[in-house]
Amino acid sequence: MKLFSVTMDKYRAIFSIGLQNTFVYRWNFLLRSLFALVPLFGTVFVWRAIYGDTSGTIAGYDFGQMIFYFLVVLLVDNLITPTEDEWQIAAEIREGQLSSFLLKPFDFLAYRSCIFVGSRLLYTVVTLLPVVAVFWWYRQYLHWPAHDSTWGFFALSLVMAGAIQFLIAYALAMLAFWILEISTVVFILYSFEYFLSGKLFPLDTVPGIAGKLLRLLPFPYELYFPVAVLMEKIQGPRLWQGLIIQATWVSLCYLLARLLWRSGVRRYEGVGI
Repeated sequence: MKLFSVTMDKYRAIFSIGLQNTFVYRWNFLLRSLFALVPLFGTVFVWRAIYGDTSGTIAGYDFGQMIFYFLVVLLVDNLITPTEDEWQIAAEIREGQLSSFLLKPFDFLAYRSCIFVGSRLLYTVVTLLPVVAVFWWYRQYLHWPAHDSTWGFFALSLVMAGAIQFLIAYALAMLAFWILEISTVVFILYSFEYFLSGKLFPLDTVPGIAGKLLRLLPFPYELYFPVAVLMEKIQGPRLWQGLIIQATWVSLCYLLARLLWRSGVRRYEGVGI
């Protein structure tokens, strides 16, 4: 029991460090959040032009639902998307700063997880006002869940979506053990992620077998799936199936992150110290 208490105190302190580090750059996060609203307004104009003056639907979305979809995307993106975590970890490896962490009595993945959670919590608080303002501006398009249980499923899916995003960023950073600059790999993967996660359009619009295969990849479960859960577009057996697939990807990403860490540490030379 004492060991557990000491461990919790240790990671609580690390969590506090994450909060403090993020608070130093609070104005940077606020400005980033404000300018992140620009694409949302552009998206609204584009879909308004697509729908025109009709009351039709596209893949089961009318114009109001489509706007609500992108509003929730904005909310989820602010809540769980890592902010430069992969660059920070890769820099620690490349510049030899990792050596000091290897000498300390904590697990590096757990350490970075605490930093991630702490930074996302404060980032959410800092950017809450602009997000609330946008939701108020488009309040006529808000359609909250009809069932209270949906909020619980959404929260569970949101946590797993954040875990997938963080673990993928962590795994990408581990490539710094083998290659000096990871920016190209990060750019390639995040290009696929941007297109296939539902940030650009609802994945319901992808028809046939392509849509079914897409839902087996991790990308939809980083953003689209929790949004669709909140909108109650996914219910019943499809909801449980999606949660199982999402949990499977969390496990696979965790195992990949652990494998890359163990392989990378074996060849780590502490260059730069």
